[in-house]
Amino acid sequence: MIRLFTALPIPHDVAETLARRQSGLPGAKWRSGEQLHVTLAFYGEVDERRADDLASELQRAATGGAFEIALSGVGAFGDSHRSHTLWAGVERSERLSVLANRCRAAGERAGVVMEKRDYRPHVTLAYLKTQTNPDRIGAWITGHNLLHSPPIRVDRFGLYSSVLAHDGSQYELEQEYFL
Repeated sequence: MIRLFTALPIPHDVAETLARRQSGLPGAKWRSGEQLHVTLAFYGEVDERRADDLASELQRAATGGAFEIALSGVGAFGDSHRSHTLWAGVERSERLSVLANRCRAAGERAGVVMEKRDYRPHVTLAYLKTQTNPDRIGAWITGHNLLHSPPIRVDRFGLYSSVLAHDGSQYELEQEYFL
């Protein structure tokens, strides 16, 4: 079994800009530049045969040509009791939504059982420990909420494998698809 997802890589210059914001919050486990990406679809644990089918089906998703996205604002995922993830938002993009839907459909055609979740494009910046002070989280968000990246050209996406490790997930590009 292999844990798979499709994603857009974050360019080095944008990752450096994000890295400068990844400080000042005790209890945050910041993501490295190599771990930063915009997930298109998460497939979870997939057997090798289904992974091969998925890789083939994703060829059909790689259409429509290049487009641009931009990062805008920051926030946190969690519930009323505890935030668990800090993220940078992605401005609304019809082309991005279409690509994410195509990646999801590729998974369904390959027989992958997909999560029933609305697509909320973002870049995960950090995972938070349970004892992270909510007031500090709010202050960090307020201090960085004006984040706005230059346009990011999207001309490819990747199928990545993910291995959960003690120091965070390790990602490997399995196949790249050009738009």
